[in-house]
Amino acid sequence: MSMLVEDNPAAHQFEILVDDSLAGFAAYEQRPGVVVFTHTEVEPAYEGHGVGSTLAREALDQVRNRGDRVVARCPFISAYIDRHPDYRELLVDPDRKA
Repeated sequence: MSMLVEDNPAAHQFEILVDDSLAGFAAYEQRPGVVVFTHTEVEPAYEGHGVGSTLAREALDQVRNRGDRVVARCPFISAYIDRHPDYRELLVDPDRKA
């Protein structure tokens, strides 16, 4: 199973493709220097296969590489950051979840 995460700025979301099929997305609002994650969804057929975690990790890595910060309004992204504290540095306010 090959997975690819791409930013789709026109749709305001990071998308994960599994074997060239759209398997999920992490929606966001772009603000100057800040990405506000609002909602993450994985298609039911792909749940339990690490698709959501791969999407979160690679989306956060892309945000980090751009030099942007994160507001994690999305519970999935927030929980991912809680489980992977090396991403806490991306949070606009690390002591505030949303």
